[in-house]
Amino acid sequence: MHKILVIKFGGTSVGSAEAMQQTISQIQVARQKWSQLVVVISAVSGVTDLLLSGAKLASSGNEKGAYEVAHELDEKHRRIINELLKSDKEKNFVENRLNTHIQEFSSLCHAIYVLGEASPRALDAVSSLGERISVNILAASLRELQCDATSVLSSKLIRTDSYFQAANPDMDTTREMSRTHLLPMLEQQIVPIVTGFIGSTDAGAITTLGRGGSDYSAGIIAVALEASELWICTDVDGVMTTDPRIASNAKTLDTIAHNEIVELASAGAQVVHPKAIGVIMDQNIDLWIRNTFNPEGAATRVVSDADVSQTQKRRAKAVTAVREQSLIALEGRGMLGVQGIAARTFGAAARVRANVTLIVQTSSEQSILFAVPSIVADQVVLELEREFYREFEWNDIEAVNVQNNVVIVTVIGSGLFATSEFSGRLFTALGENMVDVLSITQGTSGGSISVVVSKSDADNSVRAIHELIVGVS
Repeated sequence: MHKILVIKFGGTSVGSAEAMQQTISQIQVARQKWSQLVVVISAVSGVTDLLLSGAKLASSGNEKGAYEVAHELDEKHRRIINELLKSDKEKNFVENRLNTHIQEFSSLCHAIYVLGEASPRALDAVSSLGERISVNILAASLRELQCDATSVLSSKLIRTDSYFQAANPDMDTTREMSRTHLLPMLEQQIVPIVTGFIGSTDAGAITTLGRGGSDYSAGIIAVALEASELWICTDVDGVMTTDPRIASNAKTLDTIAHNEIVELASAGAQVVHPKAIGVIMDQNIDLWIRNTFNPEGAATRVVSDADVSQTQKRRAKAVTAVREQSLIALEGRGMLGVQGIAARTFGAAARVRANVTLIVQTSSEQSILFAVPSIVADQVVLELEREFYREFEWNDIEAVNVQNNVVIVTVIGSGLFATSEFSGRLFTALGENMVDVLSITQGTSGGSISVVVSKSDADNSVRAIHELIVGVS
C-alpha cells in the first residue's frame, strides 16, 4: 500500500498571492517525495471573520452593510486571483466560481436580514464559503504548473451530527466516504485540495467543526485514509517554548508529547487544534508542525506519550497565555454544603455557549471561581442571576463578582510538577518580578500549572516563567 501524506495549510499560508506561492512550493517539494498527497486548506486569512461580520450586520437589520462586506470579499479574492493566475482558462473558471459564492453569500445575508436572526445552521453555511473559495484558487494555480490538482469539498468526505458550529464527526461513515472519494484520485496521482473546517449532516446540510477546525479536518482525513504522516503548516517554526514576540530567546521544540501539545493548545497556543491531536493519538500517524514560510527551518515532531523519555518528562516545555479573559466569582455563605451549585453554575455558562477556561472551587462549594472569555462575561453573569434568583432573594448567594482584563498564563510539561521543585521556583520568579497572582490551578495529571494575572502583568509573567523553562531545557 502506498504511503499517504496529508498536509494542512492555515489561513496565513493562503492569505495572499505571495503566501500561496510559498504554499505551492511546499506542495511541489512534497509531491516529489510522496506519490500520494492530500492538501487541506483554510480560508484566506481574515475571511471567516469577514463572512461572520456580514451575517451579523444582516441580522441586526443592516443589509447594506452586509452587501458592502460582499464587495470587500470579492475584491480581496479577486486581487489574489489576478496576481497568482496567468492563464485565461483558469482565471475565468475561478472567477466564475467566486461570483457564484459571493452571490450565495449575498442571498444568505438577505435571508438572515428578512428573518432578523442568524441561526447556527445559517452561520455554518455562511462561514463555510471562505474555504470553498480558497480551494479553487489554489487548485487552479497548481494546474497551471502542470500539477494535476482538483478542489474537493470536505462536506463530501466528513459526515457529522447536526450540532451546527461545532459538529462532531461520525468516523465510520466518514472513513467510508473519504476513502471512496479520495483513494481513486490518489491512485491516479491527482492532488485533492480539500476544504478544511467543513462537514455535512445525513440530510446534506453544511456543518462546521468549530473555529480552528481545519486542523481537525486534516486529522480526520488522515485517520480515514490511514495516512503515514500529517503536517500542520503554520507561520511559525514548529512549536515554540513561548511566543517569540514576548521573549526573543524562544526556541523551537524538537519533540513534544501528545498530551503536552493538547494542554498547550487548550491553554491558548495557536499551534494546532486540540481535537486534531485527539483524533490521531491512537493511530500510527507521524505528526509534524512546520513553517510554510521557512520550509528548511526547525520543525516539531509530535510523539506519543509512551515515546517520551523519563528525562523529557521532567522538563518544562512551554508557556503560553490566554488573553481577554474575565474572572467570575459566585460567593455566599448559604452555598456551604449545598449540592448541585457547581452543576447549575456551569449549566448557566453552557446555555450562553461560554467556554469555561479555568475553574477554582472549594470542596464546600461556598465559593466558585471560574474564567470565561471577556466577550461573553456579561451574558454569563445575567444567566447566573436568572439561575440563582431565589438564592439571591434569600441571601444564600451574596454576589457575582467579575474581574475583567485578566490573562491565564499556563506552563506545560509532562510530570514536571509531581514534585514541588518547579512550583517553588515558579512562584519565586513571579514574586521577584512583582507579579500579583490572582488565582492558581494545576492540571490533575501534573502536566500544567496555570496562574491568573492582570493584563498589565501578562508579558512580564510569561518572560519570567520562560527563563525557568530555558534554564531547565
